Amino acid sequence: MFYLEKLLCFFSITLPLLIAVAYFTLVERKVMASIQQRHGPNFVGLFGLLQPIADAVKLIFKESVMPTKASTVGFFFAPVIALYLSLTSWSLIPFSAKAFFVNIPFSLLFLLAISSLNVYGVLISGWSSNSRYAFFGALRSAAQLISYEVSFGLILLSLLVCANSLNLLEIVVYQKAIYFFFPFISLFIMLSVSILAETNRAPFDLPEAESELVSGFNVEYSSLGFALFFLAEYCSMILMSFFLVILFFGGWLLLNDVLAIFNASIFSLKSSFVVFFYVLVRASFPRYRIDQLMRLCWKVFLPLSLSFFLLTVGVIYSFGNFC
Repeated sequence: MFYLEKLLCFFSITLPLLIAVAYFTLVERKVMASIQQRHGPNFVGLFGLLQPIADAVKLIFKESVMPTKASTVGFFFAPVIALYLSLTSWSLIPFSAKAFFVNIPFSLLFLLAISSLNVYGVLISGWSSNSRYAFFGALRSAAQLISYEVSFGLILLSLLVCANSLNLLEIVVYQKAIYFFFPFISLFIMLSVSILAETNRAPFDLPEAESELVSGFNVEYSSLGFALFFLAEYCSMILMSFFLVILFFGGWLLLNDVLAIFNASIFSLKSSFVVFFYVLVRASFPRYRIDQLMRLCWKVFLPLSLSFFLLTVGVIYSFGNFC
């Protein structure tokens, strides 16, 4: 019964997530089409609502091709690792005070550890493909993720010394009086940009730059391999949107938890606005160069996040916890 219960919990998270990812792609294409004054998907089903299903069927039945000199084991398991890590991270997200898969004292630290491991799926895929384009894309992804992990961690430290906890549930509950967004709006902006770089999303999608690397680390993948990388990227994007809402907008809290019965809906609605923001950024800004991306991290975000952390610690030490 224990294993059956865990299996049901797994599918209760995974199936809605995969459906959300499928229709997130549709919403993204519709929004971008509207911004750029062109037609989005509108032929398959009413208003194009069956387009994600058509895309999934197409990818499943396409021929899966493996390069002749590719490393078979690494090439096969790289997209599986990427999707597995993206799905595992969701087990730590609390959707309300009572709705969560697991709740451990160091859930934030564990979530960061899993997100850091995502680079291995990209690195293995680039190396095992035995292609220069794929390998260059994988190296870019590793450099990009490691660089932004540093400022990412420093940004979170400012929030953690305020909340005095590494547990995501406790961080949400701590924001009953005021959301962290208001005292830490500058950190919110930096973290939002860092998440774009963490998830390889435009305008920081340099590991997948079509103009330079054809398609980057997944250039040799087709059929299900490509689909798994695609699912992993969008799962991580939605995950980071929920993560951002937990840290800065009080998760499911609204009006001092007056509308507690709608906790999950409130949480999802807040996250939808964050997701829409990332779609808006993709449709509005051109891709950065690799040197611009690294300069933004090491010369702007790193000193700013470190300075803000020291300022936060100094204020708390001098005047007590102001949050």
